Amino acid sequence: MNAPVTAAPGMNKQWVERRAKAVSRGVGMGAAVMAARAENSEIWDIEGNRYVDFGGGIAVVNTGHRHPLVMKRVYEQLEKFTHTCAMVMPYAPFVELCEKLNAIAPMKGENKSALVTTGAEAVENAVKYARCYTGRSDVIAFHGGFHGRTLLGMALTGKVLPYKAKFGPMPGGIWHVPFPVEHKGISVEDSIHAIELLFKCDVEPSRVAAIIIEPVQGEGGFYVAPKELMVRLRKLCDEHGILLIADEIQSGFGRTGKWFAMEHFGVEPDLVTVAKSLAGGFPLAGVIGRAKIMDAPEPGGIGGTYAGNPVACAAALGVFDAFEQEGLMEKAMAQGKKIMARMKAIKAKGRGMAIGDVRGLGAMCAFELVTEHGGNKPDAAGAKALAAKCLERGLLILTCGIYADTVRLLTPLTASDAVLDEGLDILEAALLGN
Repeated sequence: MNAPVTAAPGMNKQWVERRAKAVSRGVGMGAAVMAARAENSEIWDIEGNRYVDFGGGIAVVNTGHRHPLVMKRVYEQLEKFTHTCAMVMPYAPFVELCEKLNAIAPMKGENKSALVTTGAEAVENAVKYARCYTGRSDVIAFHGGFHGRTLLGMALTGKVLPYKAKFGPMPGGIWHVPFPVEHKGISVEDSIHAIELLFKCDVEPSRVAAIIIEPVQGEGGFYVAPKELMVRLRKLCDEHGILLIADEIQSGFGRTGKWFAMEHFGVEPDLVTVAKSLAGGFPLAGVIGRAKIMDAPEPGGIGGTYAGNPVACAAALGVFDAFEQEGLMEKAMAQGKKIMARMKAIKAKGRGMAIGDVRGLGAMCAFELVTEHGGNKPDAAGAKALAAKCLERGLLILTCGIYADTVRLLTPLTASDAVLDEGLDILEAALLGN
């Protein structure tokens, strides 16, 4: 671990203890250190220890911490005003951002957008749009999907611990089907058959407003949806008048090498949820959809006091500046290629901690830890231990998956080659026990 560069030993421990006394136990804590400052793909704690950031604030800083173009827009907006409520007195950054979102949406034709504050809000409002437009009530989601911690969000989420445990009962009208994972023995045919069985046994298709899916599952384990699944979901939705919602909260904004992961499949959704890296670290989310769907609710039916905060909207415009000026889509593809090659090479060595499946799309990469080399049994304890080992060595990583066995790598797309290589070196050393 890097030696502290300030005379503040023990500060992390003191603050973690204060946190335990002041903060609800239900608010999780991944790393028992306190952040002091961050720049691009590096973070320093309050004792001066430096960490390479492979977590990206859970895919929030694709453009890196405090990107200069983002901060420029933020400072300019701070000099003007910080709040009016967009529904009371609208402002230009809100409109400009919606125009940009409509232009990059993975749907042809006329699109419209609505801005809110959090990803869970975006999901809930996408369901509201679907229900309002179709006049139907029910929603189909997938095992392993993550759609938020609000009551409807956790009902849609396909993972019990820690998101649903002790919070029931869940709202009605929510149905779950398996997400195809080849090495777990679940095929596209299994997923489609499960939906068809739902229509035979539990809910008539004429009552289903939407199917919601993450093109690449986030918290569920970074499983990439097969193109065949997306094609067949689109066909099924068209046959029954059901809307297809792509939850791109984690997979969007360049993470996979395109604005949206759906672009990899050649399939158009009807609604898209966005958040996380949309505003480069500021709280902002939204729904993009076909104009006829987005115009279904009555005025005032969508919104919120802080929805589309002007400072966050300005930050999002800075994110667009960064992508347009720095070729971040290309960097995402190059970064993902390097990470995937490195992880496969480490796995091929066949020693140290046992690596199972290695997967990814663009720079949205992950690998599983298993109990033995060549095996397939999830090793949740190993993934937790690896995160701790990496933190001690100066690398921040995140775990995920319904079995808590997956390590996801969400390095800022702006990371230099030197810092990316440094992080991968630390990860390899921790895996091999060097």
